[in-house]
Amino acid sequence: MFYLCLPISIPNPVENENIYILAIESSCDDTSAAVLHNGKVLSNVVSTQKIHEEYGGVVPELASRAHQQNIVPVVHQALVRANIDKKLVSAIAFTRGPGLMGSLLVGTSFAKSLALGLNLPLIEVNHMQAHILAHFIVDENDPVPEFPFLAMTISGGHTQIVLVRDYFDMEILGETLDDAVGEAFDKSAKLLGLPYPGGPLVDKYAQLGNPLSFPFPEPRVDGLNFSFSGLKTSILYFIQRETKTDPNFIKDHLNDICASIQYSIIRILMRKLEKAVEQTNITRIAIGGGVSANSGIRKALKRMEEEKAWRTHIPKFEYCTDNAAMIGIVGHLKYTQGNFADQDISAKARYSI
Repeated sequence: MFYLCLPISIPNPVENENIYILAIESSCDDTSAAVLHNGKVLSNVVSTQKIHEEYGGVVPELASRAHQQNIVPVVHQALVRANIDKKLVSAIAFTRGPGLMGSLLVGTSFAKSLALGLNLPLIEVNHMQAHILAHFIVDENDPVPEFPFLAMTISGGHTQIVLVRDYFDMEILGETLDDAVGEAFDKSAKLLGLPYPGGPLVDKYAQLGNPLSFPFPEPRVDGLNFSFSGLKTSILYFIQRETKTDPNFIKDHLNDICASIQYSIIRILMRKLEKAVEQTNITRIAIGGGVSANSGIRKALKRMEEEKAWRTHIPKFEYCTDNAAMIGIVGHLKYTQGNFADQDISAKARYSI
């Protein structure tokens, strides 16, 4: 048995002034599709998988199954909301990695099949690059960062400080040695009996509490790297000690506990970022990733901008968590450079920028 594959027509980006990118994101537990026209978002549909809430975290096998159920209707809805026919699409962009392999396989296989069926070029995207380049989505009210700049990517699976010299010239200056910052938020929330995902709830209660109520030790890590495992352990021992003497301790002090945890995490992030600025003399800062939606981090970054004359870039909330619009803008940038992938490309669970 053999398959006859027709050669895909690769367009000349210079001649094509109307670039429509259909983007697909499936790295974890959100199935998303978006349509961008010349870098501007026409639609950005996200289907969040609620099934993981009862397990207190993402179950990879359930995530991949849900992607299989969601991907067709999500892509269809993205095209409908963008009000375009699939015949207008210039290329298919998809998340190649990093992420959960089962989830990535669903998006990768679907994107390859759709591109083959429509005779369209295929564009592979690094998920972490997309979080950074989301700042280049066309928006008249939101100026883009100037190169070079420092990017801090903070999510449930990653914590990195990246030197961005150009769209696809990036260097990791520091990263977590163990747990990511999003994991620190979620696991702290679990210790407090809060439902998954707990990070947003910690942020919610923190706004009502005193951040200096309960001091937690700051990890000693050389350079620009991070570590959050020790902080999580200190929070665990603190909760165990206090609830042993007062069973109602969490209930009576929830706001102050959350505020203190959030304050400690933000202090770690800001001190490392300040150190990166000192080392590079670059004062243009951009953040990205799901944890960049945290209100405390946003306020801290704006405060640093005022105090230290930084130029900061904070993404809109809809571009913080996993979404296909950020995949689409990378697809657009690669399209203009004629940077396309072959049909034999495969997903990569670990994929460094």
